Amino acid sequence: MPDVEIARDGAVATLTLARPDRRNALTDDVLATLAEQATAFDADPEVRCLVIEGTDDVFAAGADVRAMAAYTPAEIRAGARTRSWEALRRVRTPIVAGVSGLCLGGGCELALLADVVVASPTAQFGLPETGLGLIPGAGGTQLLPRAVGKAIAMDVALTGRLLSAEEAERAGLVSRVAEPDAWRTTAHDLAARIARRPAVAQALAKELIRGAFETPLQAGLAAERSGFAVAFSSEDAREGMAAFLEKRRPQFRHR
Repeated sequence: MPDVEIARDGAVATLTLARPDRRNALTDDVLATLAEQATAFDADPEVRCLVIEGTDDVFAAGADVRAMAAYTPAEIRAGARTRSWEALRRVRTPIVAGVSGLCLGGGCELALLADVVVASPTAQFGLPETGLGLIPGAGGTQLLPRAVGKAIAMDVALTGRLLSAEEAERAGLVSRVAEPDAWRTTAHDLAARIARRPAVAQALAKELIRGAFETPLQAGLAAERSGFAVAFSSEDAREGMAAFLEKRRPQFRHR
């Protein structure tokens, strides 16, 4: 059974972590597959949204600790895992994470990397690394406080606290909590909705919102004005405005 299952439904591509017997551990091979496939889909103009999901009981429970124990400090700092995470962070196509069950360590960091997170009521989010004498190493110390604020991020990282789906939604880590047994359908319906909207505008919106956490306000506003000009010059903007004025459904060509 492959560790990552790959599927395509129109403009939506899905990467499913599919080794629940190993709690969908993010091994080097799994991360490399995720990065390679996400990068390939990102380069395909016909793919306009990605879904990353796990199984009902576990999204991903973190790294393969047995393998990680054999790494050298140099491999930890700039090895294959680091390159895979960097490649995932460079993806411009919107990413929806469908999360059910355990979402811990690197799994939580993978969810934090997504643009929209749909959770089942059974989802639990955590960063347990300090219990092993480690710290989150794939963005957790930076992305979690940006999502939920300092107080909750400190609590999660320093005590091992797990956030329920409802707590994560209230805190800002989760976008939507699905109805019981509907998390996968909800994630895919949301991805299809994202994929139907104009791709140029979607990519620009993602880029600018992510950049807002790293950019001073005036520089961010200037970047937004430039992005708006790029979107305004697109064929889809002309079509969208014309359709609005003519009271008809727009026919976007994603360019």
